[in-house]
Amino acid sequence: MIPPTVEDVSKLVREIRLEHGLPESPFRIDELRYDPRGDKLFIIAHDRTDKSVIIGNSLVIGKLRERLGVKQVTVYSNLDLEIKRRKLNEAEKLVKGTELGFLMPIIEAERRFPPREWPEVRGNLKTLVFLSFSAKPLLGFARALKLPYEAVGLRYTFPRLGYETVEGNLRGLFFPDEDKLVRIAGERGAKLVLADFPFPLDKKGGVYLLNPFRLLHIGFFELKYLFGFEFPTMVDEEALLEFVAKLTYDGLMESTDGAKVVWRYWRRRR
Repeated sequence: MIPPTVEDVSKLVREIRLEHGLPESPFRIDELRYDPRGDKLFIIAHDRTDKSVIIGNSLVIGKLRERLGVKQVTVYSNLDLEIKRRKLNEAEKLVKGTELGFLMPIIEAERRFPPREWPEVRGNLKTLVFLSFSAKPLLGFARALKLPYEAVGLRYTFPRLGYETVEGNLRGLFFPDEDKLVRIAGERGAKLVLADFPFPLDKKGGVYLLNPFRLLHIGFFELKYLFGFEFPTMVDEEALLEFVAKLTYDGLMESTDGAKVVWRYWRRRR
């Protein structure tokens, strides 16, 4: 495929908005990046207002993908990418000089995102993966880095994923019990725990507690395409709301995605 130009895409966005009765809002595209390996087009909008106009409540971006004939179209603002760069600078400081130094090539690769091109990395720490909300991506991350791992999780929450059950409450799907996981890791000789912790990286009792997606600032939308996603069969609804609100506030989930996740569980009440 011959990658489209900024002018091509801008014209299509205007046409699609006009065809579907959306207001003729001004917008600016600063850059396009095309990944031929995944047939993905990345649109870099000037700011978040421009990004919203291009996405058009998902309608415009969906129609744009169809018109361009590409597998995926994603929009980022310059601010999105600047925030990511700052988070990666913080990640480097957290990881440097620790036993997690094997993450440095991934951090460097993320600085060049988009597109995403991770080098081959082999982690050397025995790892415990707790199947919290991002269970499938957490497993995918452990496998991608070739970490020697064991998976544990709450009974009945992820029936299609293989893991050993441990006791706990459903709030732990969103806010994992750090002390309990440190204890389980210690019993199994693991030095690293992967879970949906509300922080990027910490260390307790000689065990590293890592949320790789907060460390690398990879949002919910990207995780679905990177590793696939499996929703838990049951949740604590109050904890879910708190979790989604925090992800949205921290720029790791779009508000529209957050609404869909909440509605997925709340509609069961009807």
